[in-house]
This record gives sequence, C-alpha cells and structure tokens, in this order.
Amino acid sequence: MARVYIFLADGFEDVEALIPVDVWRRGGIKVTTVSITDFPLVQSAHGVNIETDVMFEQCDFTDADLLFLPGGMPGASNLYAHEGIRKAVREQAKKGKKIAAICAAPAVVLAQLGILDGKRATCYPGFEEMLKKATYTGDLVTVDNNITTGEGPAAAFPFAYELLGQLVDTQTADQIAEGMRFKHLMESK
Repeated sequence: MARVYIFLADGFEDVEALIPVDVWRRGGIKVTTVSITDFPLVQSAHGVNIETDVMFEQCDFTDADLLFLPGGMPGASNLYAHEGIRKAVREQAKKGKKIAAICAAPAVVLAQLGILDGKRATCYPGFEEMLKKATYTGDLVTVDNNITTGEGPAAAFPFAYELLGQLVDTQTADQIAEGMRFKHLMESK
C-alpha cells in the first residue's frame, strides 16, 4: 500500500488538500495529514479548521512514497518557512522519490528549493515568475519524472487522479473518477 504525507500549514487551500485526501483514501492509499504548526488543528485559507492525523515531529517520512504540499496563501509561504519541511522535501528529492505540489506551492516551495530546476512544472498564474529555472507549462497538471505539479483549486481532481494512477494504477484511478462522477462531468461540458 502506497504511503502519502500531506503537509498542512495555516492558510492552506481547502480543496487542494482535501480533495486529494478523499480521492487517495478511496483508492486505498495510506494518507497521513501532518500539522506543521504547534497544534493538531490547522486552519485553512477559508477559515475551516482541520484536525490532522499527526504532528510533524512525530514522523520521519522515510516510508513516504509521496510528499504532498497543497497551495494557498499564506499556506505555501508557511510551508517554505518550516525548516523541517525544507529538509524532508530535499531528502525525498535526493532519493528520486515522488513529490507533488499544487497552486502556489510549486513556486513558493519547490522552485525556491531548486527542486524544479530543469524540470517542466505548472503553478497558479502569477507565481510562474518564480519558476526561473523551470519550464512553466500553464497546464492543469504537469508530470516531470518524480515531480507532479498542479495549477490551482480547479486542478485538484485531475491532480489527485493523476497521482492515484501513479501510486496505485490507472484502472483504479479511472474507477474512482467514474464513481465520483468526475468522468461524467468532463463528458458533459
């Protein structure tokens, strides 16, 4: 069973964090929400309080198949300000293991850590100027080897299904997308 850690900081974008949690748990992935604050309760950018599964200090992340950074502001800035996050993400990248970020987080966290250097990536419009050493795609979801980036809140579903396909298989991702009526939504546009 794949293992994913989702880092939550005050100011995270609600749907960018919670849609992936929902999709991945439906797909059988072991998902752990991690507070990087001093409390297990983390407040989203829109004032929703989420109780996380664990505190950052309780994890070592060596068993992580994927580390995921949701966007939102000031959530992404709060992630980057956390020394432990920077270290964990650098270690994951050094091992060539999967890292995902969406919205502002690809630019604010991954680009500033040099993890996107020479890679293709997307992020929320307006943050692409921070991708100086990456190739900005402007796509909803961009995959470059072990790095998956998403554009913003509307990309949360396709982003989550893409990563579910990577971590489990595309058949499971398709079945979950169908069951959640995402495929029907996309066919009826």
